Amino acid sequence: MESPLIRTVLAVDTATPAVTAGVVRRGDDGLFVLGRRIVVDARAHAELLTPSVLAALEDARLTMADLDAVVVGCGPGPFTGLRVGMATAAALGQALGVPVFGVCSLDAIGGQTTGEVLVVTDARRREVYWARYRDGIRFDGPAVNSAADVPAGEAAAVAGSPDHAALFQLPVIAPTQPSLEGLVAAVDDWSATPAPLVPLYLRRPDAKTLAERGL
Repeated sequence: MESPLIRTVLAVDTATPAVTAGVVRRGDDGLFVLGRRIVVDARAHAELLTPSVLAALEDARLTMADLDAVVVGCGPGPFTGLRVGMATAAALGQALGVPVFGVCSLDAIGGQTTGEVLVVTDARRREVYWARYRDGIRFDGPAVNSAADVPAGEAAAVAGSPDHAALFQLPVIAPTQPSLEGLVAAVDDWSATPAPLVPLYLRRPDAKTLAERGL
């Protein structure tokens, strides 16, 4: 649903090794990326995200005050990387007094595809996060499994992490990671009050408290 009050959107995602940040303008005739920064470094999400946001705003010749909303990918993704993007988005939304919309990061990939497509990203532990899409609409997943246990069904292609997409006997297509356009397009209703941000971990984090370890 269109909202004339939300035109300029900051989109961020840290659910994959890519640190993605950019400014997208919602126009009557589509989405336009005004500034984009994507750096692939799985170990530096915290260090790279804020500078990437500021650089994208500079490219767009805008300031924080020009933003009408923030969109953030909520995973599925690893615990440490995922919380960087979500915490940053929540803090910016609160400071600027603008709504923060959380979306499934896999939707920011699969939503940009046509036909029946499998989307996979790295879940570590020799597993993948996955979901299936038909003409850009998710109908199965998200879930986490070993590649051998992913139900590819009638998918004609696979998108997402190239290394993990190559594990399937299917043509590999773009996008390879959540896109700015995909993040913004994944918001269902711009006029609605955003739901609270909920991370899609799909499994418990590796780190455990002493109580959880029975100590």
